[in-house]
Amino acid sequence: MSWLVDLFSQPTYLQAVLILSIVCALGLALGRIKIKGVSLGVTFVFFAGILMGEFADRHGIVVDRSMISLAQNFGLILFVYALGVQVGPAFFPSLRKGGVKLNLYGLLLMALTTAAAIGIYAFTRVGLSDSMGLLCGAATNTPMLGAAQQSLLDVFPDRIDEANGMATACAVAYPFGVIGVLICMIVLRFASRNEPQAANDSAGDSYVAEFHVSNPAVFNLPIGQLHTLTPKNIIISRIYKNGKVQIPSSTTILEKNDHLLCVLNKDSVDAFRVVFGETDAVDWNRPDIDWNKIDNSNLVSKHVLVTKEAVNGVKLGSLKLRNQFDINVTRVNRAGITLVAYPNLHLQIGDRLTVVGTEAAIKKVGEILGNEEKVLNTPNLVAIFLGIFLGVIIGSIPFFVPGMKLPVKLGIAGGPIVVGILFGALGPRFKLYTYTTRSANLMLRQMGIVVYLACLGFSAGAGFFETVLSMQGLSWILISLFIAIVPVLITGWIASRWGKLDYAQNAGMLCAAMANPMALTYANANADDEKASEAYATVYPLSMFIRVISAQMLMLFLL
Repeated sequence: MSWLVDLFSQPTYLQAVLILSIVCALGLALGRIKIKGVSLGVTFVFFAGILMGEFADRHGIVVDRSMISLAQNFGLILFVYALGVQVGPAFFPSLRKGGVKLNLYGLLLMALTTAAAIGIYAFTRVGLSDSMGLLCGAATNTPMLGAAQQSLLDVFPDRIDEANGMATACAVAYPFGVIGVLICMIVLRFASRNEPQAANDSAGDSYVAEFHVSNPAVFNLPIGQLHTLTPKNIIISRIYKNGKVQIPSSTTILEKNDHLLCVLNKDSVDAFRVVFGETDAVDWNRPDIDWNKIDNSNLVSKHVLVTKEAVNGVKLGSLKLRNQFDINVTRVNRAGITLVAYPNLHLQIGDRLTVVGTEAAIKKVGEILGNEEKVLNTPNLVAIFLGIFLGVIIGSIPFFVPGMKLPVKLGIAGGPIVVGILFGALGPRFKLYTYTTRSANLMLRQMGIVVYLACLGFSAGAGFFETVLSMQGLSWILISLFIAIVPVLITGWIASRWGKLDYAQNAGMLCAAMANPMALTYANANADDEKASEAYATVYPLSMFIRVISAQMLMLFLL
């Protein structure tokens, strides 16, 4: 049995794999435990790593640190790149309308939490590295910690113990960051229970409305000339003339008492009410509408998937589907965001188009676009590794900022997430097939973050409990609660009072800026719709990027 003892005690790559596997399995198993419906999930891997690191330190088990460092960094790279690819397609569309406002409030929260950490460093005896670790823990943002550690070691490669101390501070603050934001969600929920809730727009970035043509200015006007009356865009899905339904084209003439079923942005409804004359009172955005039975015609509404690489990046209008097959493409669902199907919209692999027409015509459209779901089950691994390659290179480019001693780098957390977002959003325009299924992308993200947290916790484990049980540990706990509660409540109050955000949007924005999916679980359970998750997805990418960059800049500026 000596070989088994040697396997666990000798500092080899096999020993590192075995220890990390134990940490990951134990942490994931504990992550399934829920207390009143709330679980820390993969975060338990972090604490399992701390326990293993403490055990190894107490029993004199030496582990090859280079293997732990390699696994930790590659796990972080894999996580942030896969995250960027997943949110990339919907990132820029989500910035329209309320997305900009949500991100501005998210930036306010990040500024307040950062100011709190700087104030703690400036006016207390807590050092810079410890203050940054507490900020990362209170914000439950381990990629931010990775960026801060990297900046420290870039300047002072021999200060490894200080970098590990930063991880220890993060580990102490992390659970209290989760608890603090959760407390804020409860407080904001009760504070907003008497406020009127905004109506849910079930169509996401698109809205369905019916207009009655009663404005003489548009009588006998071809639909193709509507752009001369308003710069806003609209898709006319069906037109009812004397009780008969038609698929309109650009040459279809508008006549008095025509009824138009349209897809447009919700903020354009008033403008087109003026153009057409009246808006019918029918609510076409109810989730229970059967679009195949809204009239007595042979028209149906079906979803068609874009799966052909030849269509990847092509503008919808250039395919001339309406002219060829007498159909209308009304909406495009991309990564959970529903977009209006404007002609200049670039299609991407994985897009799901809502097509209105006859069964035969829609079948022909499917032949053009592919519509083969099984094709989407095979990820393009070339694009994944190419993206990681470019992400690491871009993350290593030095940017010289006036007034700073050393250049700023995006690092292994910032570079890959930027490339991932750009690949996901713009890759198809360059014929780059970056689509991965949600399950495949989730697997990459989970694998990356689990390995990263296991290594991070293991590195911080030595001496962790002595720190927590000391007066220093008590002060760290109080500081992390302060950072996790006070700025969140201030931002939430401002966003609710002056930004007019309802509870769901407010909670989603705050949880994203604090990178806290555990508190989001509570918000979702106490909101009537998916707006909390939508707000979270809108704010999270930018907040993650800003957190990573700000951590590096603060370390380089204050070191």
